[in-house]
Amino acid sequence: MRVSLIITTYNRPDALMQVLKSVDIQSIMPAEVIIADDGSNYLTKECIEGFSKTSQLNVIHSFQDDKGFRVSRARNKAIAKSTCDYLILIDGDVILHDRFIEDHLKHAENGFFIQGSRVYINQEVTSKNLSELSHKYSFFSWGLSNRKNSIHSNLLSFLFTKKMKSIKGIKTCNFSFYKNDCMKVNGFNNDIEGWGREDTELVTRFFNSGIGRKNVYFNLIQFHLWHPNSSRKSLQKNDAILENTIQNKLECCKDGLNIFIK
Repeated sequence: MRVSLIITTYNRPDALMQVLKSVDIQSIMPAEVIIADDGSNYLTKECIEGFSKTSQLNVIHSFQDDKGFRVSRARNKAIAKSTCDYLILIDGDVILHDRFIEDHLKHAENGFFIQGSRVYINQEVTSKNLSELSHKYSFFSWGLSNRKNSIHSNLLSFLFTKKMKSIKGIKTCNFSFYKNDCMKVNGFNNDIEGWGREDTELVTRFFNSGIGRKNVYFNLIQFHLWHPNSSRKSLQKNDAILENTIQNKLECCKDGLNIFIK
């Protein structure tokens, strides 16, 4: 199955380069890598162009103007550019285990989206490794929290993976689904701007349209580089949008993926 890997980024080219290097050594390569750029400056473009000169990956730079935190819109624009049946979403600050894409494809199942977990790297190790352009992490690496999430085991994954219908703990930094399912609910809600709830609101519409959740453990491993917390000033407005979707059992948003589909 052909897969598009969509990477969200904003003005963090050093981290993005590490992510791309971890994609370049995957056991199964994506058919395309689409960078969902939420308005970064020229350094991110230079990073992508520099990486592309030495990699066989098909990297597409999907850019939108910088008008604040608009990750929903950035992802929708990238999804519209994808040519594959299956999509994997990550953020531009997560280093991937070399079987990350293989694992997502192995767990793909009709009627479900997939949610993975992550390992956190502390500030000191993040700063050190970014300066050295290191991108190899394991269970034994120093400076990790949630260390158990770095254990790769097919047996443990089989035993602990579960299906559920809950919006708790949704994170689209380690997330995959069939493109048709995403189009059915009209993708992310562009009305959600600023940090928070764009992922939970999407999942609510997935549930309302009959698409289930599959939480996978001990596979789909990624290591999350440290960064300061984003501003929560838009959270109240975004919570109201989410609550409206829940109360009215909405399956589709009005302003979403549709504005980028020609």
